[in-house]
Amino acid sequence: MDIRNLVPDPAFAAVVVLAEGLRVAPSPEELGRLVDELAARRTSEDFPPAPVKEAVRGLLRRGGFKPTGRNKPASEYLAQAAREGRFPRINNIVDVNNLLSLETGLPISLLDRRAFAGEVWLRRGRPGERYVFNAAGQEIDLEGLACVCGGAGPDGTPLGNPVKDSMSGKVRDDTGAVVGVIYADASCGPGRRLAEHGGRFAELLRRFGGAASAEVQIAAAGRQEP
Repeated sequence: MDIRNLVPDPAFAAVVVLAEGLRVAPSPEELGRLVDELAARRTSEDFPPAPVKEAVRGLLRRGGFKPTGRNKPASEYLAQAAREGRFPRINNIVDVNNLLSLETGLPISLLDRRAFAGEVWLRRGRPGERYVFNAAGQEIDLEGLACVCGGAGPDGTPLGNPVKDSMSGKVRDDTGAVVGVIYADASCGPGRRLAEHGGRFAELLRRFGGAASAEVQIAAAGRQEP
């Protein structure tokens, strides 16, 4: 999997996981229990922790994006849903993604591998770029957001970001491979901690998604690390 990080921010870090051989299905009982137990603990906690929350919001602000209201990071939305007793349960693959976000406090994109064309590009959204993010046809303005893009070259199509993923890249019932992107400011999890997050993502996708393989790479400060 080729990853190119073009986000012009030395503090931006992303963990990219490519998992193949998946089977989308209802979440098994064990995964459901893990999700429910963690969501219940988060009801009485100020989560994400303030340093993580501010670091992620700072990452978005540095691109000129305002992470407030409906445009807050996806990790904050999930934490709020847990506090309000409405944490979503979708399927085994999406529930793995949401569990990890609720563990780490970091926003994560989860996208169908078929939406990509051999390469994964990370760059900021450009003026005028938008995509539909829900079945109602609502759009998000991508200018300044760190986006994961599919297609050949840096002009590829934006598919996900730390706030909302596109409808065109979402996991479907027949999805067999995914690209997961954990977004972070380097202060959220330097070095080994980011690698641990990626390893946890891969392990959960194998355990509950049946992934035959899961490759983890870290893209930080314009470089790629195996």
